[in-house]
Amino acid sequence: MSCFLEQERNMKEKVMVAMSGGVDSSVAAVLLRDQGYDICGATLKLFEGEDVLTSCNTRTCCSLEDVEDARRVCYKLGIEHFVFNFKETFNDEVIKKFARSYEEGSTPNPCIDCNRYIKFSKLIQRALLMEKDYIATGHYAQIEYDKGSGRYLLKKAVDESKDQSYVLYVLSQHDLSRTLLPLGKMYKTEARQIAEERNLINARKPDSQDICFVPDGDYAGFLENRMGIESAQGNFVDVDGKVIGRHQGIIHYTVGQRKGLGVALGKPAYVVSKDRDLNTVTLGSNEDLYKDRLTAGDLNMIAVEKITAPMNAMVKTRYSQKETEAVLHPVGDDRVLVELKSKQRAITPGQAVVFYDGDIVIGGGTII
Repeated sequence: MSCFLEQERNMKEKVMVAMSGGVDSSVAAVLLRDQGYDICGATLKLFEGEDVLTSCNTRTCCSLEDVEDARRVCYKLGIEHFVFNFKETFNDEVIKKFARSYEEGSTPNPCIDCNRYIKFSKLIQRALLMEKDYIATGHYAQIEYDKGSGRYLLKKAVDESKDQSYVLYVLSQHDLSRTLLPLGKMYKTEARQIAEERNLINARKPDSQDICFVPDGDYAGFLENRMGIESAQGNFVDVDGKVIGRHQGIIHYTVGQRKGLGVALGKPAYVVSKDRDLNTVTLGSNEDLYKDRLTAGDLNMIAVEKITAPMNAMVKTRYSQKETEAVLHPVGDDRVLVELKSKQRAITPGQAVVFYDGDIVIGGGTII
């Protein structure tokens, strides 16, 4: 009887599933439909120049082929499929911010900004206007409501090898309250198996990897040719400030980079830092890349409202990085000083640092 009542409840709840055209979002739709939810699919049109993204071989999302794959999956499931034009917001909040960050010497993560401003908040707004109760995505993470704190919690996925909680730390309490993540308790192999069993067109489609609006990975070329950004040549300097060569413009380099420097020093050299004001790129050894502290701003806290006293946490400064122990020290209202118990390589301004308590996301911010 309880299962029947649960299904009856679900049948009254309407969910808009963000359909990227990939296997994960398609399986999310299958699972929710099987659970009795009233679902529809939605694919987002985010930028101009889609004609250069006609093949999933680029391993990005948002191509014309992705839209068609999403449409075919929705047709197979017998559900409505919508395409929403969010190009203006995507250009303002993601692409332009991406360009500004590179100009300022940072290395941004546009996928996180897309989650913050487009894939969740903007889509939730549209879903509510269409009288839907929730949105759903194919992200590997979990959302739970904690009665004790009265807060929604973001937690790691069961499949930690595919966990995407790092890129979702920007979600607000409102976003979390209106979002379903059906794959959070599932392994990627299970999702592929379900797609195969249901004969979904994208069952064997590779996961997207590259930034959707820079499919060839040439960020500097995109900034120069598409965004009209000019980056003047300047000096390479060593860690002591001595000039050791000339660089082609700071947008061509990121912290930790070794290849493509165009300077021969007789030993391996890495980009250690960039200084926009002096227009310099500092080169050093691999050992020079390791740091034991950072400052983060533009915080978004999830498990707690704010950090008011030193807090122990596990942190990640890159998506693929293993967590390390740290102490978080509040610095004003919107900054924290992160003291790492062990040095981490290539801590990069513009990237995200995310704080964990076990499998719970405490929050995170942007490295400055």
